[in-house]
Amino acid sequence: MVHKHIAEPIKNKKDIKAIEEYLKEHNKRDYVLWVLGLNSGLRVSDIVGLNVSDVADKTHITVVEKKTQKRKSFYINNKLKGVLDSYTKGRNPDEPLFIAKHGKRLNRGEVYRFINRACKELKIMVNVGTHTMRKSFGYHHYQKYKDAVILQKIFNHSSQRITLMYIGVTQDEIDESYKNFEL
Repeated sequence: MVHKHIAEPIKNKKDIKAIEEYLKEHNKRDYVLWVLGLNSGLRVSDIVGLNVSDVADKTHITVVEKKTQKRKSFYINNKLKGVLDSYTKGRNPDEPLFIAKHGKRLNRGEVYRFINRACKELKIMVNVGTHTMRKSFGYHHYQKYKDAVILQKIFNHSSQRITLMYIGVTQDEIDESYKNFEL
């Protein structure tokens, strides 16, 4: 089955940083969500489901994934900790972490729109979608650690092949790895 529009990872770190700076300047909520998405690998549906109490003064974030119903817990790195601490300071622990203009919990469509808008403004040519942050996390995690097994576990995928396809590791990259590998 061919999809015309499949969300892609953002492979260029300069583009990721440009989006981060753009969002930081334009909307603190969107900036915090972007940093959380890129540093957690969570699906947007799980991110928008978080409450302030799920992240404030914590070392780990724990969710039950909406899609898989599996429990997931991950360490909050230093960058994310600083951003979340600042964002949650003085807020009601029972309120949604990300609130839309209408006063309700932010939804996936609103997240898609702000990511898409930022990419258009910055002329970043990538097929964005609600999975762009998750795929970007996976792509850069893989580039750093070259460990498909750990990413498969992080994403709760059934195989490494699915994980590598999901994060956009292409046949060219696989071929290149073989060219530069000898025993």
